[in-house]
Amino acid sequence: MNIEFNKNEDVNKQLVYELKTRLKKIYLGGGEKNAAKQKEKGKLLARERIAYLIDKDSNFLEVGAFTADGMYAEQGGCPSAGVVCGIGYVSGRQCMIVANDATVKAGAWFPMTAKKNLRAQEIAMENRLPVIYLVDSAGVYLPMQDEIFPDKEHFGRMFRNNAIMSAEGIVQISAIMGACVAGGAYLPIMSDEAMIVDKTGSVFLAGSYLVKSAIGEEVDNETLGGATTHCEISGVTDYKHPNDQACLDSIRNIMSMLGAPQNAGFDRVKPAKPKEKEEELYGILPDNRDKPYEILDIINRLVDQSEFEEYKKGYGQSIVCGLARIDGWAVGIVANQRKVVKSKKGEMQFGGVIYSDSADKAARFIMNCNQKKIPLVFLQDVTGFMVGSRSEHGGIIKDGAKMVNAVANSVVPKFTIVLGNSYGAGNYAMCGKAYDPRLIYAWPTAKIAVMGGSQAAKTLLQIQEASLKAKGEVITPEKEMELLKEITDRYDSQTTPYYAASRLWVDGIIDPLETRKVISMGIEAANQSPITKKFNVGVIQT
Repeated sequence: MNIEFNKNEDVNKQLVYELKTRLKKIYLGGGEKNAAKQKEKGKLLARERIAYLIDKDSNFLEVGAFTADGMYAEQGGCPSAGVVCGIGYVSGRQCMIVANDATVKAGAWFPMTAKKNLRAQEIAMENRLPVIYLVDSAGVYLPMQDEIFPDKEHFGRMFRNNAIMSAEGIVQISAIMGACVAGGAYLPIMSDEAMIVDKTGSVFLAGSYLVKSAIGEEVDNETLGGATTHCEISGVTDYKHPNDQACLDSIRNIMSMLGAPQNAGFDRVKPAKPKEKEEELYGILPDNRDKPYEILDIINRLVDQSEFEEYKKGYGQSIVCGLARIDGWAVGIVANQRKVVKSKKGEMQFGGVIYSDSADKAARFIMNCNQKKIPLVFLQDVTGFMVGSRSEHGGIIKDGAKMVNAVANSVVPKFTIVLGNSYGAGNYAMCGKAYDPRLIYAWPTAKIAVMGGSQAAKTLLQIQEASLKAKGEVITPEKEMELLKEITDRYDSQTTPYYAASRLWVDGIIDPLETRKVISMGIEAANQSPITKKFNVGVIQT
């Protein structure tokens, strides 16, 4: 190992340490004081409920842990958007689990809570995963109701999805384990089965205070919508349980009786570890996002037996494509190349730029994987498409469009891992969030933006200087440096993986050593949803 490797390793391990430290804070939810209040009521916390529900020693893939991180400061923050979501195994069956965190504003729904719940439902619908809702929510956060209530991607969309999933035979089970109020009452009752915990669970369209205000009736919440009311009088709920544990045991029992899902037919053999040491990923990825490295060194530490069948190896070298296996699953990999190469024309650094020949190669490879029914994995470290007169004359826009078209129309499941840069149209071509990857996760080294920080800062500086000069202000060299630093710092803060994860541009941030697990669990989920659409790229200029 050389000094550069050791330096990279130190930097990347520190980034992973920071990730895990931030996650520990997120896992505390609304804090110890609020947690203690839930415990006094005899309730388990959201993450404790999930831990009790899922199979012992099984994997749980969390979705959106950093959602709303750094947002809603004026409201006191909203860790994980007040809801815990993820793919877990219950009685051996993969499920999407959605659990309200009552320690965060009593589980109230913020705008990002709705977005996160909709993302969880989207994953469930795409992969035909059963959904388990662990409901404990005070409903919409009223001071922000205009940002969560009426629009297409707001609160009501969730109930629409309940209905669509039920009609499509995607099982939904709800457990009312705390408050369930107003519009939120529809979620568990639109599920296929609903159970309720005695004394702590309640469900009604309007609580006792609102009932008295609206119609003058005086009634307590338990009589209005408690477990006894809904299991013995209204018939709204199907099962009544004495505590959280009994309720979760009941869900496990029901899940154990589900019929087997259909199989999409993705190929899997006995899993094998990479021959190359996975831990060396930390030393290979440079400490600086502009430095070159060999992407095959990354791939060989992610794929089984470190075996990679490279497609068109000598052509379009700024993108590497090929076939491999990850945890036994057959995959097609599309990855950006960052190394320096020597050609007949001299030394050349690819730097994650997509050239015309590379875009053409990637489009053809994507088509081949669709024909063979092989899931696609995109490893992003892309700065965009090549610019300049030579590229424009060579038809870079046409070839780029061809690649984007192939990605957009691909019918096999796609999975995206953002290793480093994810800039501009490169984000799109390499299956960014807008192109429907089944899962998209980032390493702590990721940067997501329309362009690199230095270029963006200089452009923004020119715009700001022109505005100030128009007002008659004199820009001294010192003032220019001050403005540049201010703009750069602000822009850089918006390109971090945490900024992206807080807004659900990615499903989460992971330790690079978790990459194989994410992809494997994702393909296992996708394998429960047979492909029904035919691959067709539409009109592409050749």
